[in-house]
Amino acid sequence: MSNSAHEAHVIASRATLDDLDALATLFDGYRVFYKQPSSPALARAFIEERLQRDESVIFIARDDGTREAFGFTQLYPMFSSVSARRIWVLNDLFVIPAARKRGVARALMDCARDFAMEAGALRLILETAEDNHAAQALYESLGYVRESDERHYSLELA
Repeated sequence: MSNSAHEAHVIASRATLDDLDALATLFDGYRVFYKQPSSPALARAFIEERLQRDESVIFIARDDGTREAFGFTQLYPMFSSVSARRIWVLNDLFVIPAARKRGVARALMDCARDFAMEAGALRLILETAEDNHAAQALYESLGYVRESDERHYSLELA
């Protein structure tokens, strides 16, 4: 990233198939961050399928001038049976290392919140690792509250 990008204006918007190349690169970087082997083809196929099937909502952050992609967030739909309303799971959030600490994650999170509110969702939910203190600080600064009375379980199927 050039020095001029330090002063770049970040814009976050809903991604479309036109953003596929940039999203595939970002998604591959996200997977590598979580100790998965790099696989650009797998990343592209996964993101393309989500967008084509309308199975997720993805926001991408770019430099307003150069259009360089800085990061993304991906939301998956879920429902509350008790409230009979939609919940959005903020499943993925990634910012390239060169663009961190510049408001990119915050812009993506704001975009996700605005989308969920406009869609009439009950809430946005997310999970993060116990040792991911930077992310926790961001989430808490945006009003997210840690659920202390919940226990999350999972059953591995493959």
